Amino acid sequence: METIILFAPLVGSLIAGFGWRFVSIRGAQWITTGLLFLACALSWVVFLTHGPETQHITIMRWIESGSLSTDWAIRLDRLTSIMLIVVTTVSALVHLYSFGYMAHDENFKEGEESYRARFFAYLSFFTFAMLMLVTSDNLVQMFFGWEGVGVASYLLIGFYYRKPSANIAAMKAFVVNRVGDFGFALGIFALFYLTDSINFDDIFAASAGLADTQLTFLWREWTASEVIAVLLFIGAMGKSAQLLLHTWLPDAMEGPTPVSALIHAATMVTAGVFLVCRMSPLMEYAPNAMAFVTVLGATTAFFAATVGLVQNDIKRVIAYSTCSQLGYMFVAAGVGVYSVAMFHLFTHAFFKAMLFLGAGSVIHAMHHEQDMRNYGGLRKKIPLTFWAMMIGTLAITGVGIPLTHFGFAGFLSKDAVIESAWAGTAGGYAFWMLVIAALFTSFYSWRLIFMTFYGKPRGDKHAHEHAHESPTVMLIPLGVLSLGAIFSGMVWYNSFFGDHNSVNKFFGIPAHHEEMADAGHGDDHAAPAADHGAADDHGAAVAHAAPQGAIFIHPDNHVMDEAHHAPTWVKISPFIAMLIGLGTAYLFYIVNPSLPVRLAQQQQPLYQFLLNKWYFDEIYDFLFVQPSKAIGRFFWKRGDTNVIDGSINGVAMGIVPFFTKLAGRAQSGYIFTYAFAMVIGIAVFITWMTLSGGAH
Repeated sequence: METIILFAPLVGSLIAGFGWRFVSIRGAQWITTGLLFLACALSWVVFLTHGPETQHITIMRWIESGSLSTDWAIRLDRLTSIMLIVVTTVSALVHLYSFGYMAHDENFKEGEESYRARFFAYLSFFTFAMLMLVTSDNLVQMFFGWEGVGVASYLLIGFYYRKPSANIAAMKAFVVNRVGDFGFALGIFALFYLTDSINFDDIFAASAGLADTQLTFLWREWTASEVIAVLLFIGAMGKSAQLLLHTWLPDAMEGPTPVSALIHAATMVTAGVFLVCRMSPLMEYAPNAMAFVTVLGATTAFFAATVGLVQNDIKRVIAYSTCSQLGYMFVAAGVGVYSVAMFHLFTHAFFKAMLFLGAGSVIHAMHHEQDMRNYGGLRKKIPLTFWAMMIGTLAITGVGIPLTHFGFAGFLSKDAVIESAWAGTAGGYAFWMLVIAALFTSFYSWRLIFMTFYGKPRGDKHAHEHAHESPTVMLIPLGVLSLGAIFSGMVWYNSFFGDHNSVNKFFGIPAHHEEMADAGHGDDHAAPAADHGAADDHGAAVAHAAPQGAIFIHPDNHVMDEAHHAPTWVKISPFIAMLIGLGTAYLFYIVNPSLPVRLAQQQQPLYQFLLNKWYFDEIYDFLFVQPSKAIGRFFWKRGDTNVIDGSINGVAMGIVPFFTKLAGRAQSGYIFTYAFAMVIGIAVFITWMTLSGGAH
């Protein structure tokens, strides 16, 4: 069953990509979508029936080189089963949604329909790469899926290849992600060097010893676990668009809207969060690295929320929202409550995919207009889309009954993250950044609703008059995702953030004393560190069994317990922040719509700062792009033109003719000249032979 889940999208991709002429374009659409729904159904079966135990399913032997031995295998545990339903559910619904959205695509020439089969092939290939990533049993397999996702995202973001902006966005995403992937690759190399393995079980067993091992990196000694954790997180920063490596995410909106929902809502951008949670046995022994994860995640949540306040493109607002919510997930993982990070990842997939697809429905209704300043009064024109967007907004802003477990999905998971942040940082920086980000999230989410569906119609009068509800094939995915946005938090709250027993049972985590007995992980760290003074000892970091369970919680990690005992004001703070954001948005865009304009004029520097995304693109252009262009021009004009072309031209036009003339003068045509040259040559040859022979 698990093998079918993994390979069904690949089969669909190959059929649609190379066999669409035989099965027809419509056949390619149905085959890819049908196989995805099959994978989705089987994923739910696995999620609901598979226990918390870890299962290894070997597919084939893969790479053998020296001491490196890898299988292509499926690691099936609770983390895997969660990601399986997230990836396949969203992907299957996006495939179905694309039937309607891509039916009359204006970005392609009339009669050119082969692009549809190509689009579905790319979608399915992306899903296969993502499934390979989340089912991996070793780091090489994960990296293969990691790069496969990068290739697929490049193809999908640049799908409208006739648009220069789409091509630029695709290249930007590809280049920025390579920066993060370099860090990820270094982390893999370091783990192989220290443990002589890239298999997860071996690495997890070695984690305690790595905390006492010194590693030389960048000309000084570091604790190995800290260095490796940071390197792996750099990879996660690129894929999950955290601050400094986030610039590709908003530009990726150049792809078709279904791509935005698939890549930026539930799948590719959550790969970094999954990586950190998967590597929890290592991360738990790297407190400084996890403090860095926490601070950067909180800063990203705040930064993206501030930028989202002033964006006018409906897809970019949701894109910055995604960036912000990923920051929440990293904070939860950074303070050591990995189950809550996965909880928010899980619920976020439903409501964010629905918001993206709902935005696509609005764009479809408004004839591909994406500027919210040209919307207004659409709730009566597209009522079903309006209610889908409303449910998604209620979920992302965190609407529910305070101090209870009743509310929309985001209410439960976001509150769990904020309570964990309070406990993990003693009410410090990360906690306050997330509360402020929650207020901003509420404001820009309700701003989107009010500008799009309320007030008087603005912009093109013809577009408003002909606005219409999307076809049923686009509305069905919205309906299904709305169920997840409403109920997923309440149904699975106890499994992700309930008492310790329920969380441990769900993730297959043994009691602490059992784990210490089984794995040898205690305060005494029974595993001695490897002595790296000798080159032959670098693979002897640990000789213990890997900790049990999908995630590892160190016996000294009590953040979840402390989060449950957070004061009442901490627990209601996100709800109060949501109300303030809602009230402010209502005042600005319903009661007095002239207020935002006046405020922007009065605070012009701040408005421009946020509108230009803190000038990160301009800074990177100055620091990296322009110097790279200058170096390229130098090598082109001085190196290529002057040196290479100049030397070739000099040889061809100067030196060769010079020696040709000399040789020409030697060809006099007189026999005695040639005879004299021969005699001189024989004399020189005999002299050389006599002298060299005498030397021996």
